[in-house]
Amino acid sequence: MAGNQIDWQKRYKQLENSSKHDCIKHYYRNAIFDGNTAISDVPLVALDFETTGLNFNHDDIVSAGLVPFNTRRISCSGSKHWLVNPKQKLDEESIVIHGITHSELIDAPDFSKIIEPLLAALAGKVMVVHFAPIERHFLYQALQARLGEGLEFAVIDTLELEKRALQARQGLIGRLFNKKLDSVRLGDSRKRYSLPAYQSHSALTDALATAELLHAQLAYHYRDDTRLADLWI
Repeated sequence: MAGNQIDWQKRYKQLENSSKHDCIKHYYRNAIFDGNTAISDVPLVALDFETTGLNFNHDDIVSAGLVPFNTRRISCSGSKHWLVNPKQKLDEESIVIHGITHSELIDAPDFSKIIEPLLAALAGKVMVVHFAPIERHFLYQALQARLGEGLEFAVIDTLELEKRALQARQGLIGRLFNKKLDSVRLGDSRKRYSLPAYQSHSALTDALATAELLHAQLAYHYRDDTRLADLWI
């Protein structure tokens, strides 16, 4: 599902034509697929999930947070956050990570109840995440389990952009000697740009942190007219 080799314009049209559900069709119909668009002209949305674990074939989403933004401003007023009841019980390890307890999820809806508002909030924007496999695979599987149809989408991955920046700084000599790159975890990446430390593992806070990180990465490493195709995967 990932890779610069994907022709997203063609893929989105194929997916729209084959989709069986209106909310997914709407997402594909409104997807931004012109890779030549300047990043400064692209509406963006940072997305983060907290989950019961890291195995997307077994674990499930417990919270989702998103923050719309562009290269000039972050729209906190448009942010959204949902708690959802996962299909399996929380284990102690995941509770320690994200801090969401059983009592907080007693009255939370199943993920199926937030599908339409979530996809509506994502439509017409390019998703921005930190470590694409989490949001890509978990969203695909959550939709597949409830609608019988997943979602494919292009994404800007701030972890991948940070890795590229570190590799460029490392240079040829560092690569030849297989020098280990610095950490590309969200908090560590933010430190390199002197961004403030946030309490991690809250879906909404991590989405905001990801949006701010992309702002910093673009300011340091890219031009306003950088093509979308040079950033997304």
